[in-house]
Amino acid sequence: MITARIAAEDDFDGWRNQCRGLMRLGARPADVVWQVGEQRTDLFASPEACLEAAPIGVPKGFAELARSVICHSDPERFGLLYQLLIDLKARQRHMGDEADPLLRKLEMMAKNVRRDIHKMRAFLRFRRVEEAGGEEHFVAWFEPEHHIVRTNAAFFVRRFAGMKWSILTPSLTIHWDRQTLLEASAKLKTDAPTEDSVEEQWKTYYGSIFNPARLKVNAMLKEMPKKYWHNMPETALVTELIQSARNRELAMIEKDILPMVADTLTTLRAEADRCRRCPLYGPATQLVFGEGPADAWLMFVGEQPGDQEDRAGRPFVGPAGQILDAALAQAGVDRNQSYVTNAVKHFKFRPEGKRRIHERPNVGEINHCRWWLKREIELVKPELIVALGATAARSLTGRSLPITASRGQVFESLEGVPVLVTIHPSYLLRLPDAEAAERERALFVDDLESAQRHLYR
Repeated sequence: MITARIAAEDDFDGWRNQCRGLMRLGARPADVVWQVGEQRTDLFASPEACLEAAPIGVPKGFAELARSVICHSDPERFGLLYQLLIDLKARQRHMGDEADPLLRKLEMMAKNVRRDIHKMRAFLRFRRVEEAGGEEHFVAWFEPEHHIVRTNAAFFVRRFAGMKWSILTPSLTIHWDRQTLLEASAKLKTDAPTEDSVEEQWKTYYGSIFNPARLKVNAMLKEMPKKYWHNMPETALVTELIQSARNRELAMIEKDILPMVADTLTTLRAEADRCRRCPLYGPATQLVFGEGPADAWLMFVGEQPGDQEDRAGRPFVGPAGQILDAALAQAGVDRNQSYVTNAVKHFKFRPEGKRRIHERPNVGEINHCRWWLKREIELVKPELIVALGATAARSLTGRSLPITASRGQVFESLEGVPVLVTIHPSYLLRLPDAEAAERERALFVDDLESAQRHLYR
């Protein structure tokens, strides 16, 4: 057996030098006992010899992987890396081989080290200590899972270069006096301060930046394990912030929306054109907003723009719009005196070759667009709204109404406006039987005439 000794748990340079000597000797991984510092862990290992040798070439990516893995807490890491190095030189393994169990294990160890480095940077909190001469000294306690303190020291030096600080850990302590980085022995948690005078300021800051609309409790607990909470003064607020998140979110919505309240249809349309509440704006050609007199007594609400509406930027100008126009004319309703709009303002479709196939908006998309429809209703103040189809009826009433059973009936919108429910005119385009289509078309005209009568009753 050959003893390969390195100075410290994270001594990458020492491990590399030992590997060079071991390879010169032709040592097999099974013949090497790795020792850290002066402590001897294997009674049968022979005293180490001088193993230093000339540099050796390694495949791209190996050195970076090894630097990370060396910081892992697994005592087998030195031997595993040496095994990989031997195999790579013999071309029995290849970097980047995702099916290689040894490579996968070492990659996972490197990933764990990187996560630990990130957690130290994110969850370490300094506490202010006033020294005898009145000088400020900032002290932090941290318990890393791996040997990352030296690796991370440069980060804290760069970030807090103007502060005198110390980071205490169970493995070693590092001090920065604004000029020199020093190492000292391990410390206990009780050696670190537990609070300071700026604790309340930090809590206030955290509470002010906490965004309840982005709260994901499970993800937060996964990314910020409770083992680090005792280092972080703001975690005393977490329970309360989670419990109050919903109310704060609603308050934020009100705060965000109220300044956006447009007082004309023109300004409302301009605001809707910038809407990014759902992804439908992306593939659509343009916003298709409502049109018609701002004081119309009658409002028609459809589902969403179709292909031709999307290209023209106007509601109900395609085949369904032509059916609507014809039925309105037969019912004696002047479309030019009515306000015509849709529950959803952007065209939802799936591409199929050169065609764009209509897709029904989901509940989330309907709800996202509900804000714009609500403001249209508040500004136009119609006496009656005609819901054309199930999507419109749902958006207006907040209820899932069966059209066949509900058509011709009057419900109440969420704003308190009467809503007469009928079919969407595109339904008539889909009926294969001419007789059935004519029968349904007559019923559709009856519904529109009913709406007309409702206005003048």
